[in-house]
Amino acid sequence: MREICFDTETTGFYPESGDRLIEIGALELINHVPTGKIFHEFINPERDVPEAAVKIHGITTEFLQDKPKFAEIADKWIDFIGDDGIFVAHNAEFDMKFINFELKKCGYETYDWDRVVDTLAIARNEFPGAKNNLDALCKRFNIDNSARTYHGALLDAQLLAEVYLQLLGGYEPSIKFTDNTKENKLILNNSHIQIKERHFQLTDEENQTHREFLEKNIKNPLWLSDEIKTDA
Repeated sequence: MREICFDTETTGFYPESGDRLIEIGALELINHVPTGKIFHEFINPERDVPEAAVKIHGITTEFLQDKPKFAEIADKWIDFIGDDGIFVAHNAEFDMKFINFELKKCGYETYDWDRVVDTLAIARNEFPGAKNNLDALCKRFNIDNSARTYHGALLDAQLLAEVYLQLLGGYEPSIKFTDNTKENKLILNNSHIQIKERHFQLTDEENQTHREFLEKNIKNPLWLSDEIKTDA
């Protein structure tokens, strides 16, 4: 399954009133795992960026003056999404509204809502009455968002991918054990959790109880072929 976690920054809230898209950040997931493929563009909105918006995302009119217009990056965006990409966004209605507005303005087909997953709706269902903005969810799931001094489309898309995974239930570990050191290693999605070798000293009584159990319940038990060790 191919999904695209994405976020946008804009000049305001209402494209129908003249607000425009100024940044898109997106990353690809295959079966909920990031592939490393990203899309990131700043966009010249062909208008000024209000100071109130700058305070949120830090993107100024001057910074965007030499950036491409949406029409100039639309094909690149469409190619990245492809025909099979499912959109994952936080408060998806807002982001999809702007994406579709810009596409329609350039004469392209817009995206259908059935291709969209809204993580805000998932979070509200999971945690009713709680704060469910991206910062609050990062805090809830212990996701490091310390770099988020401003809203930024690509950073927010990356954080969203981690939040989305947690909302789905977290990592399903692919576990294997290696024995190439004196310690066992549990490998969990490329993260190594070191589990130190542990020793349990058995008493004579525990050894005898174990021996009696084996002799009574198992014919010719392999475990009694040698003397049972007291350090296992």
